[in-house]
Amino acid sequence: MSVDVGLVWDAVGDIAGGRGLLETARTAGLDTFLVFDHLINVFPRQAWDTDFSYLAAALPTPDRCLDFATVLGNFAPQAGPVRLAIGVTDPNRRHPAVLAQTALTLAQLTERAPVLGIGAGAEENLRPYGVPHDRKVSRVEEALQILRMFFDGEGPHDFRGEFFTLDQALMGLPAPEGRTPRIWLGGNRDRMLRLAGRYADGWLPSELMTPEEYARRLGVVRAAAVAAGRDPDGIVAAGGVPIVVAETDAAAHALLRAKPLRFLALHAGAESWRAHGFAHPFGEDYRGLVELLPHRLTRAEVDRAMAAVPDELVAEQVVVGSRETVLKRIGELLDAGMRHPMLIPASAMASPEAAGFTIESVGWLAERLRSASTPEGGVA
Repeated sequence: MSVDVGLVWDAVGDIAGGRGLLETARTAGLDTFLVFDHLINVFPRQAWDTDFSYLAAALPTPDRCLDFATVLGNFAPQAGPVRLAIGVTDPNRRHPAVLAQTALTLAQLTERAPVLGIGAGAEENLRPYGVPHDRKVSRVEEALQILRMFFDGEGPHDFRGEFFTLDQALMGLPAPEGRTPRIWLGGNRDRMLRLAGRYADGWLPSELMTPEEYARRLGVVRAAAVAAGRDPDGIVAAGGVPIVVAETDAAAHALLRAKPLRFLALHAGAESWRAHGFAHPFGEDYRGLVELLPHRLTRAEVDRAMAAVPDELVAEQVVVGSRETVLKRIGELLDAGMRHPMLIPASAMASPEAAGFTIESVGWLAERLRSASTPEGGVA
């Protein structure tokens, strides 16, 4: 079993912070460095103060979201052997031809083929800007077909779809040898999983799930690949893994009281809340982060919602514990088929001290995940 490890940055605030995390990834020998693509942050600006997070002292608003393409182009000379990734953008705001050009341009600047992560789009990046947000999965399917066309050759390409049309369209920018961008599909539901198997080079779910559920969904991806005549083992089985790590299990669980980490429970959908016997404060039909519009929440609404968060649901949104416990939990996901955990340093939001320990732990975890994998698929 071969395991690669990546590190995730939210691309918010001071770009120097991102450079520091990229250097961490390179020093630790990580495979991939991924940046988010947001116009609005997933935390509400109305509640963003030093009582909510210590980060507010240096970052007056959480909505200082940086453009992924500019950031990754700037980071490319520093990346070296670390693969750069977008995780994930969408074809609602950016035409697939523009996404292809961006990824192919980045491939000119990097040592390794970059990853173009694409998904259906979260509503906070669409609705406030008047961008179409209906039939998002169908739009993604057409975009994947077009991206494959552009990555496979110059054209001219013709395409007649419901959302996109190509009329002898060209993509004259070739990828350097061996650096054709990889497409990773960010999807959590069965229809998106089937698209990953049919078109993508990797699957990058945003939801943290049980090993059993990860294995089930990966099975859907692989079955779709087989049905499309593709090698199912050629699709990278990745996944975002938010970690809350401290010296001991008890200390890690104490970090879950930090408000940014408690707010993560509000990113879960109403179905997850019902499974614990609770009603989601955002409504019984709330589907979670994909439809959250954090900038529209009032401070009073945030306070009421935070007061309703059950402790057990906070712990479900992250992998929490000592380094050894976190390693074991990620190992269970590896047993389920994951081969590329993308570490999200969530506990860095709790305090400056927690941030330092979390970043140190990334290297510790990466070394053991890469080198301690057993032939049977577990972590020794």
